[in-house]
Amino acid sequence: MPVEQFYYDNRITRDFAIATMLWGVVGMLVGIIIAIQLYLPEWNLGLAWTTFGRLRPLHTNAVIFAFAGNAIFMGIYYSLQRLCRARMWSDFLSKFHFWGWQAIIVAAAVTLVLGYTSSKEYAELEWPIDIAIAVVWVAFTLNMFGTIIKRRERHMYVAIWFYIATVVTVAILHIFNSFELPVSFMKSYSAYAGVQDALVQWWYGHNAVAFFLTTPFLGLMYYYLPKAANRPVFSYRLSIVHFWALIFIYIWAGPHHLLYTALPDWAQTLGMVFSLMLISPSWGGMLNGLLTLRGAWDRVREDPILKFMVVSVTAYGMSTFEGPMLSIKSVNALSHYTDWTIAHVHVGTLGWNGFLTFGVAYWLIPRIYKTKLHSVSMANLHFWVGTLGILFWVIPMYWAGITQGLMWKQFTSDGLLQYPNFLETVLQIVPMFIIRSIGGTIYFIGICIGIVNLYKTAKSGSLVANEAAEAPALEKSEGSEGHVYWHRWIERRPLRFLVLTLVAILIGGAVEIIPFILDKSHVPTIATVKPYTPLELEGRDIYIREGCNNCHSQMIRPFRSETERYGEYSKVGEFVYDHPFLWGSKRTGPDLHRIGKKYPDAWHYNHMLDPRTMSPGSLMPPYPWLLTDDLGASDIRKKISVMRTLGVPYEDGYEDQAEADLNAQAATIQANLKTSGIETGAEKEIVALIAYLQRLGTDIKVGREVETVDLGDMPATDVSALTDEKSLESGKDIWVKNCVVCHGDQGQGGIGPNMTDNYWINGDGSIAPIVHVVREGVPAKGMIPWKTTLNEQQMLEVGSFILTLKGTNPPNPKAPEGMLHE
Repeated sequence: MPVEQFYYDNRITRDFAIATMLWGVVGMLVGIIIAIQLYLPEWNLGLAWTTFGRLRPLHTNAVIFAFAGNAIFMGIYYSLQRLCRARMWSDFLSKFHFWGWQAIIVAAAVTLVLGYTSSKEYAELEWPIDIAIAVVWVAFTLNMFGTIIKRRERHMYVAIWFYIATVVTVAILHIFNSFELPVSFMKSYSAYAGVQDALVQWWYGHNAVAFFLTTPFLGLMYYYLPKAANRPVFSYRLSIVHFWALIFIYIWAGPHHLLYTALPDWAQTLGMVFSLMLISPSWGGMLNGLLTLRGAWDRVREDPILKFMVVSVTAYGMSTFEGPMLSIKSVNALSHYTDWTIAHVHVGTLGWNGFLTFGVAYWLIPRIYKTKLHSVSMANLHFWVGTLGILFWVIPMYWAGITQGLMWKQFTSDGLLQYPNFLETVLQIVPMFIIRSIGGTIYFIGICIGIVNLYKTAKSGSLVANEAAEAPALEKSEGSEGHVYWHRWIERRPLRFLVLTLVAILIGGAVEIIPFILDKSHVPTIATVKPYTPLELEGRDIYIREGCNNCHSQMIRPFRSETERYGEYSKVGEFVYDHPFLWGSKRTGPDLHRIGKKYPDAWHYNHMLDPRTMSPGSLMPPYPWLLTDDLGASDIRKKISVMRTLGVPYEDGYEDQAEADLNAQAATIQANLKTSGIETGAEKEIVALIAYLQRLGTDIKVGREVETVDLGDMPATDVSALTDEKSLESGKDIWVKNCVVCHGDQGQGGIGPNMTDNYWINGDGSIAPIVHVVREGVPAKGMIPWKTTLNEQQMLEVGSFILTLKGTNPPNPKAPEGMLHE
């Protein structure tokens, strides 16, 4: 059989290696910045494009698609050529893939900080970039399959199976999740709405983790771990079970991100069951990797490459055990929306993806430069610094998540929320935020050590851009191949293998998603739920632009702890016109689904101007540009038209009326603000955002509505003020936690009236009417009833404390309101 000579392309591997390190620095540096912003919000420097809401998606996209993505391509381009004994099919497609991917990353970095986002987690990029991703991904897929088809090795090794599953599934996930209708060059609306959008998004989001951060890295594990250990894979048959079970089961698990939401229960249960089933193939793969080291464990003590790989595979096992546990409903009830989930994710990204990337790089770079690793000691230092960084990162976040989840659910012996002020539960975990940022910095230092080591390694050698190799040509099989193990037969036929892979990954998605698209009974409508007004639609787009959904959910789960805190639980029919859905996945701030009409317009205005004046101690940054920037609603006609095309029932021709309605509603809010002493233009962005926030959760009647206080019903003398020091101190504590937001820290007034003068809007300033107003609220003025949060004793204590504020004459008091009562 004639032997053919050819050359491996190492230049493309080198290029992706450089990009991996570059974007790793950028992505993780941004991660450190936003970690610090969670306890020092002023770290955004007062700039719109450096707020947490805009930088957080930049961090996730940079780490996932730039750092991990380039690492995947680095590892695949090197290993695929050698597994196929062939140069890549097209040098042009290799270069197109590299430069196209880097251009996409740059475009993502620029557009995300400018506020151009679809708001979908891990899929925030707008439609022109989505198209570019699809084009570049297809080019990579063609190049990969072209190489496989022209291979000189008949058997497709297990790593190639995982590469095939990756390229096919990611393409399908990206295309279906990116169905959207453009409004303008950098604005679009999702083709799906509400619960449909949520299901499709988390079908994508969960499987982006599965098929971008798991399957390709498993392929790298199956190639580079045996190479580094100089041992064959432990079990070929186990790898078969691992592969097919994993790709079939993984695709079903997405709904576990939506437990206890408005998603129908059958879909939630399906996601939970398949998530639990994932433990078996995931741990099968982990054991196959670790047992490959049989007979080589003594080398782990000395070899930093094996250290990185062993901890990486172990982290994979830990995260793939914890993930199914978090999908159990009783566990998810505690963990969801907390930092527990964040800790879980980072065990995988820092340990599994990060450490395997550097293990591969330390093995690969010396080989393409024909030299030795510059410093084994530096690599070992990198390992221990990185490991320390991971521990300092994830342990405080587990602590924070469990602490916050328990605080949210804690009730007093009187049956009231122990921590009614959401901010209390955030401030409690600030020390853990600080330790987490230290851990991230330590991990980042480790990366810098590794990059210096790899750079010096490359400098000590010379890149072999075209590495000579030779292998006999692959002969075409003629007739029967005799008795061949069934999977060997499939491995020799890449196109049939591709078809079987497609079948395996499409079944789960079809079963879960198609019913929601074809059967309308899964999304019952509510007659009182109406489309957003033009001004509310513009405000919603501002909410999306600023990334508010990165910190606030809009999904109240059917738990007493949530309905007591936020109001009536969320119904599936409330979201039928939400393109896209904004349920969120993390509560750094409170849920906002019932925020509408809870506070007056002026409260929202001042809250966006300076959150700490409304919520002392708040970790939310100010948004002053919303008060000065004009709305510029020139696209409102197009937005209404696009929404109607998507099924939102705006009347035909409403585009002609939309701008007038927008201006009228803006003028009403402007007038409301003026009554509170706030002068602003109706054309300002803050007005649109207020309109949207005041709409949230108001389409259905909720059980906590109360009538405006009727002074005639007030008890006159059935209570007496408390004067003992303990009661007044307790009343002051309640006042500071709940009342200063509207009445000022010294009672001088703000959104609410001045409590230090002798003028009273409701009552005569005696203890009985004060307690009555605290109990029942004044909904017409934006004051909520506190009877569901405070008990009678606590209301009497805070009322008694209010009486002590009379005559204190604080600076800058609000002008008198109501009737004078001497």
